[in-house]
Amino acid sequence: MNRQEQSLADWRSRALQFESELNTVVLGLAPAIRLLLISIFARGHVLLEGNVGVGKTTLLKAAARGIGGGYQRIEGTIDLMPQDLIYYTYINQEGRPQVDAGPILSHGEALSIFFFNEINRARPQVHSLLLRVMAERSVTAFNREYAFPHLQVFADRNAVEKDETFELPGASRDRFLMEIEIAPAHDAELHKQLTFDTRFHDTASLLTAVTAEQMDYRQLHGVAELIQSSVQANATLQDEVERLRQASHRPQDFGVRLSDIEMEAFVSAGIGPRGASMLIRAARVAAWLDGRVHLMPEDIAQVFTAVVSHRLFFTPMYELQRGVLSKAFTQALLEQVH
Repeated sequence: MNRQEQSLADWRSRALQFESELNTVVLGLAPAIRLLLISIFARGHVLLEGNVGVGKTTLLKAAARGIGGGYQRIEGTIDLMPQDLIYYTYINQEGRPQVDAGPILSHGEALSIFFFNEINRARPQVHSLLLRVMAERSVTAFNREYAFPHLQVFADRNAVEKDETFELPGASRDRFLMEIEIAPAHDAELHKQLTFDTRFHDTASLLTAVTAEQMDYRQLHGVAELIQSSVQANATLQDEVERLRQASHRPQDFGVRLSDIEMEAFVSAGIGPRGASMLIRAARVAAWLDGRVHLMPEDIAQVFTAVVSHRLFFTPMYELQRGVLSKAFTQALLEQVH
């Protein structure tokens, strides 16, 4: 085993230990935690989907503890302005106006996880600033450029209350590597444990189950690129991914059907170039976590819905049902084409 292989093997052991610890902090979310781990090593931003009180914040705090660096959270509100992410002003003890760094700037280059809760409650102007920070991992403020080389953004959307909300348009959703569903398993014993075991009632104490800074956020980018260069895809798998891409645009040509859906009038646009490359980037991490250096169909299947569903564009008559149809469609693509 050469030095590169040994490094990847060591990191894989640490990643799996980290995953195991996360599963002791937040119960019943094993599939979501695996996707979260994949996103960390794929270095992509993530949308979170789930109801209130299912463990999103606890999971992200646990992840932040494990990788180290700065963690910040901001709440989306109708009156939130772009500058509120960068700085805030107040009257200090001397009675003078003072300007301090806002949530994006407060940790400087050490910022590793930024959680935007209920992003769809914030105005499009705020989305625009956040998308720039995500794309460039930098922001201009106080006549200088601030860089965040280790930043990973997580954004949650309020899926229940729709008053005074601003949904992300498709072009903005496409900037996120994944949309991960945070939904505890339907297991009565698990929910009894979450309800009656007092260990889960004290979040601060619960988080100590995760070894602090075991992943070292400053090294993750280098490890991510090593994974991408090490995991290969053969010609057969490349052809299969291309068929999936084509079928996402023209499902009727590949025999893909959904009940009560007119497939010829269903899709406006399928997987784009960014989506296809992000699919392979995530699948390579999935293969690495399973101890392989060659992509397999199951690696594509494991990440397909999370990477693809939020990137699909439906015609107006079906767009209002996106939440249900996007998942059903990605599963139909896998079953018919994969």
